[in-house]
Amino acid sequence: MPPALTFFGLTRLALPAGGRHRLGIGVLVLLHLAALAVLLHTEDGLVGRLAFLSTWGLLNFVWLALLRRPSVAASLSLVMVVVLVLLSRFKQDTLMMSANFIDVMLIDADTVSFLLTVFPNLRWTVGVAAAVILPLLMLFWWLDPVRVRLRWAALGAVGCLAVLGALSFAVPMDREKAFQSADYVSQFARSGARALVDLTTRGLLESDGVTRDRLSLAAAADCKPGQRLPHIVLVLDESSYDISAVPGIKVPPGYQSHFRSFDGKERTFLVEGAGGPTWYTEYNVLSGLSARSYGHFAEFVTRIAAGRVTRSLPSALRHCGYRTYSVYPWLGAFLSARNFQKTLGIDHFYDAKDLNTRDVEPDEFYYAFTADLLRRDRAQGPMFVFTYLMANHFPWTFRYRDELSADWRDLGNRDVNGHSIDEYLRRQDMSAHDYKAFVARLKRDFPGEPFLIVRFGDHQPMFAKRLVDPALDDAAIGRRIDAVDPRFFTTYYAIEALNFQPADLSSAASPLDAAYLPLVILEAAGVPLDASFAEQKRIFQRCNGLFYLCAKGAEARRFNRLLIDAGMIKRL
Repeated sequence: MPPALTFFGLTRLALPAGGRHRLGIGVLVLLHLAALAVLLHTEDGLVGRLAFLSTWGLLNFVWLALLRRPSVAASLSLVMVVVLVLLSRFKQDTLMMSANFIDVMLIDADTVSFLLTVFPNLRWTVGVAAAVILPLLMLFWWLDPVRVRLRWAALGAVGCLAVLGALSFAVPMDREKAFQSADYVSQFARSGARALVDLTTRGLLESDGVTRDRLSLAAAADCKPGQRLPHIVLVLDESSYDISAVPGIKVPPGYQSHFRSFDGKERTFLVEGAGGPTWYTEYNVLSGLSARSYGHFAEFVTRIAAGRVTRSLPSALRHCGYRTYSVYPWLGAFLSARNFQKTLGIDHFYDAKDLNTRDVEPDEFYYAFTADLLRRDRAQGPMFVFTYLMANHFPWTFRYRDELSADWRDLGNRDVNGHSIDEYLRRQDMSAHDYKAFVARLKRDFPGEPFLIVRFGDHQPMFAKRLVDPALDDAAIGRRIDAVDPRFFTTYYAIEALNFQPADLSSAASPLDAAYLPLVILEAAGVPLDASFAEQKRIFQRCNGLFYLCAKGAEARRFNRLLIDAGMIKRL
């Protein structure tokens, strides 16, 4: 007999049945009290606590239907709840958002790889936890005096599920809660009810069911531009926008010049993420499509699109002889970034491991890597490099690399929720300095070679939503963001042309929907438009620079169907 079973057998002889049963009841009560403690510590408000209780009941009844023993069911339910809270806190630290049900739906190899890289001891942690929990489960199984019939467990599960579903749809979720360290379990459970309904009624991607139109795929085999093609550098300027638009904010002299294009114009950019999700804009500017087309699944857009969406700016450039690169400052497994970008036509993807970085580097580091790539490979043909910057990343609660701006003096702006506006401006000033140095290096090292540089802000800093209208509380901010108030979604884009004249800037509107930036780049570089971008140009003209928001999403749904029928979007 195995040692553990021998121990329980000997203990059973030594412990009277009545004492064993009382001990089993005591364990059951303690487990439910532990769940109550988690509820009180992590859930705010009546609705959240009711959703937690419904979820707790649902988990227990499901395990009871399988195992019949309440103590074991409560133990397994408690383990699931604790793991969910820990994962949600990890996601808060990583993405400033709580975990939701779709995180579980979309677990893939990249997710596992990312977790194992960030937590190299995760395997050992899981092993130790299992070594502790499994014997306890065996003990609770032996102690438990109660047996629950299957029909009562099934009825309880159905009842809890009904209550949870009713709460999820009767009381809309507060979007700002997703950015707060609270309501982990209730948010996860309520998002599950919403996701399952969305998945069964509209699928992952919004698109028309059928359209009579078709994209003409009879494109010329060879690209025949009207001029020499420039190297293209697309720069993601992390969290950057012109904050001087906020009344009362003091900015340094010449601040607005960083947001101007080579022609002296300041152009505004309409992104689809408010205060955090870089990957929304990453999807926009690479695919030329809308993250909003994914509805409640938009948070996972790069993971969903990886291997399914092939229409893109990089693929159009590759057709015209470009070699395509991405300089990505974090792990390539993060949100399937590497797989997503490779699917879209990025030939060479460099992530934090390739760059040999362990922390956020100043912008000059990524500019230098980009310039080195250009020096190494430019002789093989025109290059497209998508370069990410990181120095201006959240949070702005500390002095980042103070030695890099010794002459900086704070301007006396206020703090917002602990974040310093002056620190944000200091990092923007550093970024502007590093960009000027990068342009100077291109002029020095590549005399006479044409370059098109396009910079854009991927989203406003997270604290900016508190500045738009200081009178708004969290719930009101959430409603305004859900209503797509442009004040929360406006950043900038700027165009720089070195040693060449842009071929066509007719699409370089202000404001410009982020999904049209690939069109602007292709036309400015003089790259002939393929059928999909020619069609999107017509949408641009009809919709005056809007994409998803044009005709309440009708244009985007039709365009998605055209791409599906053309084989450029698959399995969605």
